[in-house]
Amino acid sequence: QVQLVESGGGLVQAGGSLRLSCAASGGALSDFTMAWFCQAPGKEREFVSAITWGGSRTAYVDSVKGRFFISRDNSKKMVYLQMNSLKPEDTAVYYCAARSTLDGYDLTTNSNDYNSWGPGTQVTVSS
Repeated sequence: QVQLVESGGGLVQAGGSLRLSCAASGGALSDFTMAWFCQAPGKEREFVSAITWGGSRTAYVDSVKGRFFISRDNSKKMVYLQMNSLKPEDTAVYYCAARSTLDGYDLTTNSNDYNSWGPGTQVTVSS
């Protein structure tokens, strides 16, 4: 498994931007498919975006397409989520997650398929 820690959350006005970072340790990041999920108060954890081990393929939930962009730097063991044109409905705790490539290479949106999770970082978008 790999240990994950998110950073970069905060309070931002609608229309603003944030860049979330996920630092990994304890394993080679290239052995993992990486994803971002979010959880708003009173709601279930939801898929936001995912990226394959080498970064060649990405996936996004429809609500963030064209606004959020996932990337990774395996040499630095970092995963990023660039969040632009933020909306109040983006307010949530954002989690970084990892899925071993031993379990498959597909970009799954199911949180149960991910083995490792960070503690989360709060993103609050004011109107």
